[in-house]
Amino acid sequence: MRVMVLVIGEERDPSEYGEHVDEFEAMGKFNEELVKAGVILAGEGLAPTSQGKRLVFPGPGDAGAAGARVLDGPFTEAKEIVGGFWIWQVSSMEEAVEWLKRAPFRGQTVDLRRIMEPADLEGQVPQEVIDAEARLRAQVTVADGS
Repeated sequence: MRVMVLVIGEERDPSEYGEHVDEFEAMGKFNEELVKAGVILAGEGLAPTSQGKRLVFPGPGDAGAAGARVLDGPFTEAKEIVGGFWIWQVSSMEEAVEWLKRAPFRGQTVDLRRIMEPADLEGQVPQEVIDAEARLRAQVTVADGS
């Protein structure tokens, strides 16, 4: 099973990163353990929302629902900011929890979410849609060399 690990927290000003070198070093060691164990498939920290964009899509009944509205960051109204993520390959959610308990976080919240697979949609959507999704995933896997 694949899981997405979403690191939730307050934004830090990149100019303050130098004050947290010990945290970066500890996370690097943890990431090294994940790599050696073959758990990590991807993972990155995210730039502050001040450097991001947010798109707000109109609802089905909205007048003039021609397209999305683009907002510039920062997104101060957001209660929970995703500061980074991993994608892990694990045998169970329990294994993911055990790995995450070893992470060097202090005062942070981290969400674990199972990544849905095409099989999760069987019986819910037409098989043609599931097959098309599987073909797209295969193309992405080939394109990225995995």
